[in-house]
Amino acid sequence: PIPVRPVVHYMMGGIDTDITGKTPIDGLYAAGETACVSLNGANRLGSNSLTECLVFGARAGVHAAREALERERPLISPLEQLAREEEKRINSRFARSEGNGEERIADIRKHLQAAMEAGAGIYRTEEELTAACGQIADLKSRYNQIRVDDRSQVFNTEITAAMELGFMLDVAETVANSALKRQESRGSHSRSDFEARDDDRFLQHSLAHRQEGAAPRIDYRPATITRWQPEERKY
Repeated sequence: PIPVRPVVHYMMGGIDTDITGKTPIDGLYAAGETACVSLNGANRLGSNSLTECLVFGARAGVHAAREALERERPLISPLEQLAREEEKRINSRFARSEGNGEERIADIRKHLQAAMEAGAGIYRTEEELTAACGQIADLKSRYNQIRVDDRSQVFNTEITAAMELGFMLDVAETVANSALKRQESRGSHSRSDFEARDDDRFLQHSLAHRQEGAAPRIDYRPATITRWQPEERKY
C-alpha cells in the first residue's frame, strides 16, 4: 500500500531581496524558494517556484558575478569570516562535549510541529497564535540544552538534524510572530478573528529582525503594486 497523508505546503516569503537577488547583507544573494523577490504577492501560484528558480537564479548569478569582478578582492571577505565563525560555533555546539544537554532532537521537533499545527495552521486566531509564540520561545530555550550523541566528523546526520531543527525554530518564530501582528486575512493568512483584508494597515511586507533573547522585531516595507491590483480571494 502507498501511504497518502495531508501536508502543509503554503509558504510565501523568505529572505528579503531586490529583483537581482541581492539581499540587505552586502555581498549575499538569494534566489528560488528561499528568497522573497515579491513576485507572488500574498498567495503563491502553483508550480511557480520552478520558474522563479530559473529566472531569478540566473539573474542572481549574473549580478553576483558582475559585482565580484568589480570589487577589489579582500584578504578575507566578510562572508568568509562569518563562515569561519559559524564553523567554530557548530563544532563547539555539536561536535564537542561542551554544552551537551539532555534534550532530544525528536522531542523538540515533535512539539514544534504540534505548536505550529495548532496555532499557525490554515485558520488562525490571536489566542492560538499567542500560545504558539510562547511555546516556540520555550522550545528555543530547550534547544539550547539539546543532546548530540554522534561526534563523528564525517557524514554526521545527527548534527545535520540538530542544525535543521534550529533553523526550523527560527522560521516558526518568524511565521507565528508575524501572523500575530497581522490583524487581517490575506492570501494564505486566514484570521478567524479578522476575516477582512485591511489594505490601509497591511498592504505591505512583514520583515522579521532577530533580537537576541527576545521575540523577533516585526516591521514593514511598503508593497509596490504595478500592473494588477489586489483582488478579493473568493475560493
